[in-house]
Amino acid sequence: MKYEVIIFDLDGTLTDSKLGITKSIQYALKKYGLDIENLDDLTKFIGPPLMESFSRYYLFSEKKSREALEYYREYYTEKGMFENTVYHGIEALLKQLKIQGKILCVATVKPTKFTEIILKHFKLIKYFDIVIGSELDGSRSSKTELIKEVIEQSKFDTLSKFIMVGDREQDIIGARENGISVAAVTYGYGAKEELENLKPNYLVQSILELSKILLD
Repeated sequence: MKYEVIIFDLDGTLTDSKLGITKSIQYALKKYGLDIENLDDLTKFIGPPLMESFSRYYLFSEKKSREALEYYREYYTEKGMFENTVYHGIEALLKQLKIQGKILCVATVKPTKFTEIILKHFKLIKYFDIVIGSELDGSRSSKTELIKEVIEQSKFDTLSKFIMVGDREQDIIGARENGISVAAVTYGYGAKEELENLKPNYLVQSILELSKILLD
């Protein structure tokens, strides 16, 4: 199966953003007297909507979660979004996909504003036809909704030609609920068992493996 429209998640799929995100979470939690020294303990925040994670892991109310999100953004906008690297091999893959005429897209729960800044910073924005993220007020944060928006904007009506590439369960669920294929990558932040249990179309160990699936 060769795909024409390829939708990428951002964090844990295109870039290794663990340091910046976890330090931003650490900064926000310190505002509440929660001093988390081991950043690995905060990796679980990468992927799902942040307000949901503050509520799930620290039992914050909706109001407190929204406040914590603002503290997160204080650090993230100044430093965190740039404490980040592009995975080795990603730009070469994107370049080859564009040469083959693929429609490349990003669907991420990260706000569109920050997503575009990051893609421009790393000079990746030129490869993407569509970039869809959440709104700054926290709306449009469901991966199912984000993927649906990409499909609609692409104006490509053959769902069998779409594939989502991501590293968390939300990517698999969102793809399935939109009727498209999904490649789950294990080099990101989702546990391998988490991904295997949801039975994606492809379980990918490396960017080289991903290339073999996506390139003609």
